[in-house]
Amino acid sequence: LCFITDCNFRDLPQPTTPEQEMAAEPWYSVRDNDNFPEEFPNFLGMPEVAREALLGRHADLFQAEYWRGVQRELKAGEIPELLPYGAECQLPLAGV
Repeated sequence: LCFITDCNFRDLPQPTTPEQEMAAEPWYSVRDNDNFPEEFPNFLGMPEVAREALLGRHADLFQAEYWRGVQRELKAGEIPELLPYGAECQLPLAGV
């Protein structure tokens, strides 16, 4: 567990040999703060239908470039606004 800004978000390397493709363990180097978002769905522990719905609506969460973009925003002082629902479902702010 670490801060998003301390993570090293990596693209999952593609195997170049049959041995690499069939390996039970990673054949590439992995450091302590390395994160492979493409692997996140394997650890969600949710029913397949819910997993597929999540992948269908938020596939970007499982791409390293998305998280590198979040890191750039955080390092630039931007704080992302993460809402659990779309603007059409939000209550209007009083007096705004």
